[in-house]
Amino acid sequence: MPAAPAHHCRVLLSPWAGLYATETCSGRHYGRHSHGTYGFGVLQQGAHRSSSDRRSFDAYAGDILATNPGEMHDGRPLGGPTRHWHTVYLEPALLSSVAGLAGEVRITQAAFADGELRGAVRRLVAALEQWQQGAGEALACEEALVTACGLLVARHTTAPPMRAAAVSLQQARRRLGEELVGPPSLAELAAEAGVSRFQFLRRFAQVHGCTPHAWLTQQRCERARGLVAGGLPLADAAAACGFADQAHMTRLFARQFGFTPGAWQRAHRVLQ
Repeated sequence: MPAAPAHHCRVLLSPWAGLYATETCSGRHYGRHSHGTYGFGVLQQGAHRSSSDRRSFDAYAGDILATNPGEMHDGRPLGGPTRHWHTVYLEPALLSSVAGLAGEVRITQAAFADGELRGAVRRLVAALEQWQQGAGEALACEEALVTACGLLVARHTTAPPMRAAAVSLQQARRRLGEELVGPPSLAELAAEAGVSRFQFLRRFAQVHGCTPHAWLTQQRCERARGLVAGGLPLADAAAACGFADQAHMTRLFARQFGFTPGAWQRAHRVLQ
């Protein structure tokens, strides 16, 4: 009896019930089936042959694979025993909310090349992995999700997102600076600005040169620098600024300033 084809699949959960991702390395031939969610991801290694309601296609490493809710499709390896891919599965209501859609859309192609979207999907999967390990934040996951979904909808679906209204970012900056321990979600900030999350994220990055989560991290480091200089113990400063723990603060602090909080603390002790 022939051995079963190699197959390994890992599930990554998310801060939202309507989103999860998988990492799969498999030699299986999948029969025709469908999902109740949107699915889009990156073929990491190998090649893949499939047919769907739209057409038959071959995909290669670096290509985006995508399916619509209810779309019948199959899949098998091409030119090798296995292939390796990541897939993000998203409930339709969540995609509409994230991308600011007025109605349901359809992804127009089952496989395509898009380097920017490929990078966005990989960052989203990495953010979800960090979050599942307890080393990442929901805001970072949300930013990665909004970026990936925004690119997908803007470039590869049957309808564009709703047009943006004028965006004021001062309130968002103020909230992120004041609410370091329990920061607002991207959805809250976008709602206050009157635009979709994707529109808000793009506008914020255009104006400030970084994402809201990166801005939040910088403000946390700045606040920690002041607290440590004032004599607060490192662990207490980390907690007061919203870091997961002292090690988390040390890593980001050193990345921003080029020296550790401990070095900063020791320098101020010399002056006292």
